[in-house]
Amino acid sequence: MKLRSHAASRVAQTLLEGGPQTALALSKALMMTATAIRKHLEVLESAGLVASHEQAPFGPKSNGPRGRGRPAKVFAITHAGREYFERSYDDIAVDAAAYIKEALGDAGVKDFARKRISRIFEEIRGSQSTVTAEELAERLSDLGFSASLRRAPVVDAVQLCQHNCPISHVASEYPQFCEAETEAISAALGVHVTRISTIASGSEICTTHIPVSTTTRRTS
Repeated sequence: MKLRSHAASRVAQTLLEGGPQTALALSKALMMTATAIRKHLEVLESAGLVASHEQAPFGPKSNGPRGRGRPAKVFAITHAGREYFERSYDDIAVDAAAYIKEALGDAGVKDFARKRISRIFEEIRGSQSTVTAEELAERLSDLGFSASLRRAPVVDAVQLCQHNCPISHVASEYPQFCEAETEAISAALGVHVTRISTIASGSEICTTHIPVSTTTRRTS
């Protein structure tokens, strides 16, 4: 399957990188008319690459007043859509990881994963030894992970939700990448964290449980 419209591909790519959005938000982000955006969304929905929801299917939920009329639909990339737009890049990454495993074994893949993830988190941390959970989510979003925080179902904890994983296919075959990222998140926050779900294992989002401490919630 190949999308004939470049504009439709841009809409889907925006949802992939920025997470669930309304047609109006997409219209502003891409500087297209709302009518054009809705036509592209119809094409993407019919292809199974995008799905519409009454509210965001994951991440923080809005509990505030909705005003008059029906709430605006929120559009999100589907699992099939994520596979469609990431497959070409992931094939290269999977081949590279397979070569490393053949040459250096599992230890080689683990070392490569740690080095790759560490470069990302060095950029996130900058000159800071640790960052807050809010800073981490914001900087991950800037790097295309579309991250957000939500309250955990237990006291004194939050959940880091990453709505996009640029290397989900390679991570599904080589979990060392998810393990390395979990270690990097823990080091960046200065607390032990627990990975609850991952896109690589088939979930809609990567979710990490973070206990709230003086490190993850910086004092003023």
